[in-house]
Amino acid sequence: MLSELHIENIAVIERADISFGAGLNVLTGETGAGKSIVIDAIGAVLGERVSRELVRRGAEKGLVTACFDVDGCEAWLAENEIEAEDALIIQRRIAADGKSTCRVCGVPVTAAQLRDLAGLLVDIHGQNDGRQIMDERRHRDYLDRFSVAPEILENYRKAYGEYTALKKELASLQMDEIEKARLSDSLSYQIAELERAQLRAGEYDGLCARRDLLRNAEKLTEALDAASQLLTGDEDNALSMTQNAAYYLGRAAAYAPELEKSADALNGAAFTLSDVAETLRDFRDSLDFSPEEYDSLETRISLLSKLQRKYARDEDGLIEYLGECREKLDSIQYADERSAKLERLLAEAAKRCRSEAAKLRAARQEAAASLQTRISNELRELNMPSVRFAVEFSPLEGEPGFDANGCDRIRFLMSANAGEELGRISHIASGGELSRIMLAMKNVFAEKDPVPTMVFDEIDTGVSGIAAQRVGEKLWHVSLGKQVMCVTHLPQIAAMADSHYLIRKEERGERTYTDVLPLDREGRRQELARLHGGDNITLLTLASAEEQLAACEGFKTQHVHT
Repeated sequence: MLSELHIENIAVIERADISFGAGLNVLTGETGAGKSIVIDAIGAVLGERVSRELVRRGAEKGLVTACFDVDGCEAWLAENEIEAEDALIIQRRIAADGKSTCRVCGVPVTAAQLRDLAGLLVDIHGQNDGRQIMDERRHRDYLDRFSVAPEILENYRKAYGEYTALKKELASLQMDEIEKARLSDSLSYQIAELERAQLRAGEYDGLCARRDLLRNAEKLTEALDAASQLLTGDEDNALSMTQNAAYYLGRAAAYAPELEKSADALNGAAFTLSDVAETLRDFRDSLDFSPEEYDSLETRISLLSKLQRKYARDEDGLIEYLGECREKLDSIQYADERSAKLERLLAEAAKRCRSEAAKLRAARQEAAASLQTRISNELRELNMPSVRFAVEFSPLEGEPGFDANGCDRIRFLMSANAGEELGRISHIASGGELSRIMLAMKNVFAEKDPVPTMVFDEIDTGVSGIAAQRVGEKLWHVSLGKQVMCVTHLPQIAAMADSHYLIRKEERGERTYTDVLPLDREGRRQELARLHGGDNITLLTLASAEEQLAACEGFKTQHVHT
């Protein structure tokens, strides 16, 4: 439940603090006073798209803070690692440039996260949402939401997913013979070219290193010869001198034990120099090469470089691409055999789809029978006594006889008046009837929807008289199980409120300000009189408002106890 709403610098509202109660909360006021701005603020704090136009002119930022009960949001809070104690505090700041930041219990979140959370908190029915009922593409979703087991839907979707995957694979194999021959020739040529190259992983880098070595062989040989000469060439070379020094230091250590470590170190140096000399000798011998080796290296490197440029792949990529080409060629050569197997699998998958679609149809038809009764009863209570509401099933024509949604087209039909044939809602329902149909559906769906708060922005469009009274009574009945907020112009609906708020717009200091005022019993009487008679509030309109309030209070008392 939404208990507190703080609005700051949003449109014409400079600052407003609203405490909502349980039951039916009604917002009234003159046209353009800013009633829908309150609804927009609730939408903004729940992650809806916002723009800089929402920020009050001259303000650096707008701010909306809402306080909700935690119940029902525990799993979302745990998943997003947010701790909430007694209340769920949501805040959204909107900068003058349109950028916004969101927080839940002080923790930054994204607008997308807020929208996920909003699905657990509030169901907002906007002024144009009644038009959704005319979109027949949505009717199947409405029916599924009402009473179709999720596992039945999931089983069908899984079967259909397997069918479409097989169908796609089969289509990729079924190319014409000319295209098949062209692709086969191309793959064969590429395979032959890459196989002739006898590719080996890591070869290219090794070849380049050997080539660079041979390019500098003369300078390298000179340096190695000089180093070897100093190490082992002359009688007084580094190795022999180190060995002699080690010998004499060893003799000295026999008389002075503290020199043993130095003697050992010098012996180690002699062994190291000997190892180095041997390594230089072996490496020098490996430099013997013929001019043909360098030419061979250049030829091989050139071939590998050409292939890498041609296929836009490095050496490892070329080896991998060769494997891919072989697989593609095999799939083409054995396409007929694979196609035959896929056709058998596709037929089996289609059979499974039809079986699951039949189960889905049966579940939907059972749900449709219940929905028809429920919606018709709700509409009769909304002063549409002669209404007939039906769910039409039309089998899909042609092959395969099913699509991603099942094997039927589903749409809602209605007859608003006695003696009329059932027809499409978009062709039959007036604006007021659309509002009542949507309210009836919201009420039916609300029984299975855990969302604790429902918001209706001018659900009374096109409604008046007795129909308006029935809409008010229905909204109050809904509010017995959920918190309901409603923006309205109709006294019949406002009189049913448990909490009533006046949205008042004033000009102060050449600026427009909107205030949100909670009304007491007398304030409600004055507002109902205004809704009845406009600015011309008389004793008669006040008496009529008082009579209407008393009648609504009696209605509530009677129905609460029954």
